[in-house]
Amino acid sequence: MSAPTWDPQQYLRHADHRTRPFADLLARVQGDPARIADLGCGAGNVTALLAERWPKARITGYDNSPQMLEKAAAHATDLLDFAPADAATWTPGEPFDLIVSNALLQWVPGHTGRFPEWLAGLTPGGTFAFQVPGNFDAPSHVLMRELAQSARWRDRLGDALRHADAVHTPEQYLNELTALGCHADVWETTYLHLLQGEDPVLDWVKGTGLRPVLTALADDPEATDAFLTAYRALLRTAYPATPHGTVFPFRRLFAVARKPADA
Repeated sequence: MSAPTWDPQQYLRHADHRTRPFADLLARVQGDPARIADLGCGAGNVTALLAERWPKARITGYDNSPQMLEKAAAHATDLLDFAPADAATWTPGEPFDLIVSNALLQWVPGHTGRFPEWLAGLTPGGTFAFQVPGNFDAPSHVLMRELAQSARWRDRLGDALRHADAVHTPEQYLNELTALGCHADVWETTYLHLLQGEDPVLDWVKGTGLRPVLTALADDPEATDAFLTAYRALLRTAYPATPHGTVFPFRRLFAVARKPADA
């Protein structure tokens, strides 16, 4: 799977719904960190929430998307900056009190293998906190993968999408973090987003899960339209509109791991 091209404007169209899990994650982070890293900062809107929560902290948001970093630059201050980095290879260059990641790790194959280096970059008593989607078995993802694997699209899109194992089970994350000496708190939440507008689930995934398909078909508008037409019909059946909007259940997985103070 090649790296997708990101569209900050599309991603931010559902910013209110997307931001809530990050706020819920931060609510479980204790302490007053002075140095913070935000891995996968995206458009910087959630990194700004870190600055609101800890206004005296020095914060750096990292992302490998030039488009997202360009958008994030609008949030920069004397204490908040942004830098290019790939989570697959990033290693803390200085001690951090908090390393946080919001909806990134599902894009990083083998991401648990990065945990030891990230935890080593924490100060004693520091925290590693992350949130990832736990909905790879939801119709939005299953139908997307099945369509990409169908006879018409298999040759062009067969390896474009992530598989269901892009995110591990809560038990696996708990075991990984505990084995590394952390006190870990791991939990799941299913949000019931009530989306408005025409084909809102398609609009949502255009900003995230569908990016690899849109990137792979970017040079072929006719093929893009054909794929979206077929996928739209499937989503309308899976997520029917109601008089109040379209209900979009979205399961997310959270982890807050604290490094021992005497580490």
